[in-house]
Amino acid sequence: MRTLLSRAIQVDPTFHIGLSLIVILAVAEIFAATSYYVGRTRAARVSAQSAAATVTRAPQVLPTVAPAAAPPAISPAAALPSPSQSLVNQLLREGIESRDRGDTTIALARFEEALDSEPNNTAVLGEIAKTYESMQLLDRANETWRRIQEMGPSAGAAYELADRRLKLGVPVTGTTESGVAAASVDAAPHNDIGGNRNGLVMGISEVKTTEAPDPDAEKNLTLQIGIKKQPGATIDHTKVKILVEFYDTVGDKDIKLTNADVNYEWLTPKHDWSETNPEVLSVRYVRAKTAGVSPESSLSEAAATVRPGQKTRGKSSAADSGQRKYLGYIIRVYYDDDLQAVQAEPSRLLQHFPPSKSTLAQ
Repeated sequence: MRTLLSRAIQVDPTFHIGLSLIVILAVAEIFAATSYYVGRTRAARVSAQSAAATVTRAPQVLPTVAPAAAPPAISPAAALPSPSQSLVNQLLREGIESRDRGDTTIALARFEEALDSEPNNTAVLGEIAKTYESMQLLDRANETWRRIQEMGPSAGAAYELADRRLKLGVPVTGTTESGVAAASVDAAPHNDIGGNRNGLVMGISEVKTTEAPDPDAEKNLTLQIGIKKQPGATIDHTKVKILVEFYDTVGDKDIKLTNADVNYEWLTPKHDWSETNPEVLSVRYVRAKTAGVSPESSLSEAAATVRPGQKTRGKSSAADSGQRKYLGYIIRVYYDDDLQAVQAEPSRLLQHFPPSKSTLAQ
């Protein structure tokens, strides 16, 4: 009995090997299954976390642009110039435009109107001084510049310009270096010293006024007038006529041709314009002292009408001299009876006595 049990219990070695293989395979299957499910669970958790992160991420904030600052409000009173400023600016602009056109008489009238509203307007005073400079009335220009200078540095740029003008004088335009520039200068319109357009043949280059002390005269004044020919012009001196008229105030009210003694003298020897230099004419005004008073009908009016080659003396009379006072002059230059140039001081005389375009119309 015992022998039979012991044989029955003995196991074949191959059984142990097979069993071991089965156990190994089972463990491998279990490991594989466990790894698979663990991997899926982890992937699911990572996906859930990514989705949650995507959902819970804060929305991106776009930069905001601040609205442009609105311009400061300007009150209507500040935006609109005062009536006085508007009038002065308008008169100033009209004066400059008139001067640019060569009408210095109108220009000065506009500037004076502007000064009536603002007597210390430095812009207006500066333009008046420049206008006098263009007329070669340097004494009056300097008086105006000094008026600005006396205002001091508070006048700003106008003070600096006035100070420079009084120290250095009127700036001189530089000469052109190129032939083209020189040709353009020759082709430009020729203006006389008053800014008025000269004729094609002759013009006025300068007028210098000097007054001599004379114990026997109320007024002893001399004009030196430079008469030039235009570039390229040929002058027949017999066709030249120069008319110089002096004017007086009568009773500080009326303006009349003078009754003083007027005569002329050529300071250049030839006065035939055969050369390019201007010919200089001297015209003298002398009002003698007198206590006599005569009726207005007894007055004789005088002017110097000059033709080169002739000696001319204006009429004179001492009558009514006590009621008369020197005012100014008008100079007219004619060639072949055609008006070439005009100069007046004061310029308002041209408003009262506009020059004729031809001597034939006189």
